[in-house]
Order: sequence, then structure tokens, then C-alpha cells
Amino acid sequence: MNLRQLEILRAVVRHRTTVAAAEELSLSQPAISNALKAMETQAGFALFERVNNRLFPTAEAMALYKESETIFALHAKLENRVRDLRECRTGHLSIVATPPLAYSIIPPALSVFLRRRPQTRMFFDVRRYEGIIDGLLSRVAELGFVLGFSHHPGIAHEVVHTGEMVCVMPPQHPLADRAVITASDLVDLPFIGLERGTQLGEAVRASFASAGAPFQPTVEVRYCNTACVLAAAGVGAAVVDPFSPHQAGNQGLVIRPFLPKTPALAYMLWSEAEPLSRLARVFLDEVRRASRQLE
Repeated sequence: MNLRQLEILRAVVRHRTTVAAAEELSLSQPAISNALKAMETQAGFALFERVNNRLFPTAEAMALYKESETIFALHAKLENRVRDLRECRTGHLSIVATPPLAYSIIPPALSVFLRRRPQTRMFFDVRRYEGIIDGLLSRVAELGFVLGFSHHPGIAHEVVHTGEMVCVMPPQHPLADRAVITASDLVDLPFIGLERGTQLGEAVRASFASAGAPFQPTVEVRYCNTACVLAAAGVGAAVVDPFSPHQAGNQGLVIRPFLPKTPALAYMLWSEAEPLSRLARVFLDEVRRASRQLE
């Protein structure tokens, strides 16, 4: 018997009439009757006894019914699995991000993504820029998120958020009452600079240079969040990405626009070696939505 015949057999066993079985399976009553005759001919024994227009399964039919339980349970499980794959409800996704995005855009996107897909498992790591690129090229992660991007062979990219660097300082800072802070304003004042050689560190240095202002940090740090924490503690002012000042622990900061304007572009990255999984594409959509809310 094929699966369709077993399905008809089971429907007739449950309903005891060909009419009710036909309604359940969206078939005609003659189609059910013909299928039963064909099954009995193939099997070589009767499957039902007909009494007063009702069909009572024989012991052989009930044996087939019970044996087929496992088949239909497995079939239902397979159908559920196909639906989960179609709707991206299960699977495993690995992502990596630099700190500013790891603590701003990614958390709300991840929350919505997992709330809709509780069976999905995620790997999420926070790394420096170089670690993001290495993770994607080595396939440790499928998606990466960075601020600032230099072209790398084999890495595809998309801008997910366009912002500008800002100046942060404690409320008691002598520049706190100004609406806009320029590079020249920060000369000869305690200043927290970003590490040389990093994407954002080089961008800030270039802005100072274009303004003709010497870049003379009192303290040099690797991460914008570190600069924000030091600024909040009164160490000095800092020029950082627009995300870090809003992270936990950075309360009390005065945030001002910085001139010359210094772009801080957030990128989504992935390897060109393999096509993105359906799960990754869905997560990218969540990140895009989270980015629009930040804007």
C-alpha cells in the first residue's frame, strides 16, 4: 500500500463511513469506495465488514491501522520540520560584531529574532575589527557587524546605518554649554583619543588634520565605550561613534555634534564564498529594522 491508500484506510476506520472519510480527505465518495476495493484486491483479504451502511474494520485492517501510526507520526514530524525551515524557526546562526554595534543595534534585533524563533540557537561574539574579518573568512561566523569598513577580497558588505562621530564630555566640562564642538575647541584641553591604526581612530585623526588642529590626546584608548566611561569620570572630552554614549554605564555624559563632520557608517558583512542561509537573511532584515528605529 502507498501512503495515500493508508491515509484513506485510516480515515474510514475512524469515521466508519465512506462519506465522512471523503469529506475529511476532500475526495469524492466513489473515489473512497474504489480505493477500498483496490486495497482489498491488492491485500488479498477483506478490510471492512459492511453492516447497515456502516463499515467495521476487520482485525487485519486494525493491525494495519496500528502499524501505520508510526509512519504518520513521522510524516507529521517531517511536515513540521519543513514548515520550520520555510519560516526559519530552527537552525543555528553565528554572528560577530564590534563593541559599538554589539551593544546597540544587535541586541534589539536579536531579541525580536529569537522571540519569534525559540528553537534557533545563536553564537554571538564581540571582537575587534580584525577579528570580525578573520571570523568571516574562516567561516567561524556567517555574519559580521562593524563600524567603518575597508574593502577585503571575499567579503560582501552593506551599509546598515549612517551616522556621524560625536563629542562627549562630563557636565562640568568648559565646553559643555556649546551646541557644537569643533576639533579646534579641543586643543589644549584634556582629550581622550582612540587608538592609532583603528578605523575610527584614523578617522578622528583625519578630521583633526583637515581642521588644522593638532591631535594631542591625554589618554589613548582602544574602544569608544572606554572613552565614554573615562569622559563620564571627568578625565576629559572624547570624539566617539554615536552608539557608544548610550550604552549602560555612560549616563551623565553631555553629547554634542562634532565638526568637521566625521562619518560613522555601520556595515553588515558576510563571506562571498557561500550563499547566505535563509536564517541569516532573516536576521539581516531584523537588523535593518532595528537600525531604522535608532534613526
